[in-house]
Amino acid sequence: MLRRNLAPAGMSALQQAGLAAALGSAFLLAAAFAFQHIGGLAPCPLCIWQRWPHAVAVGLGLVLLAVPSRTVAALGAATMAVGAGIALYHAGIEQAWWPGPTTCTAPDMANLTPGQLLDQILQTPVVRCDEIAWSFLGLSMAAWNGIACLGLAALWTQAYASSSASQ
Repeated sequence: MLRRNLAPAGMSALQQAGLAAALGSAFLLAAAFAFQHIGGLAPCPLCIWQRWPHAVAVGLGLVLLAVPSRTVAALGAATMAVGAGIALYHAGIEQAWWPGPTTCTAPDMANLTPGQLLDQILQTPVVRCDEIAWSFLGLSMAAWNGIACLGLAALWTQAYASSSASQ
């Protein structure tokens, strides 16, 4: 059976896998912006944090096209591992497995004075990190992002492994 190579001529396995991972991050960023701007789903502060590793990974993908380097692939894998950590931390907050940052979660209001309660209300963003705004198959968007980041970290690791140590 004839196999057609869809990669541009001269692109190494390192570049192909790294570019695929960077495109995955670009897709996830586009989806996040679509949920926000088309779907009307405003992001919480931790949702915004989760976007940064994807933006870095897209940049690393562009660097990898110009400079095929195992170091760039290793940085891509590390970046996605950080992204997975942020996403799974957020998913844990949504599930009340651990507390989140006080800047975007609901406080224990039992011992607050009326003045403290008013201050807390005025300082808390409209979108809270401890509420699940969207889910699919029982997993929140943060959980799905964590899973995707782990997969993209594996792809960056594949890019790293596909190249010789001299690169």
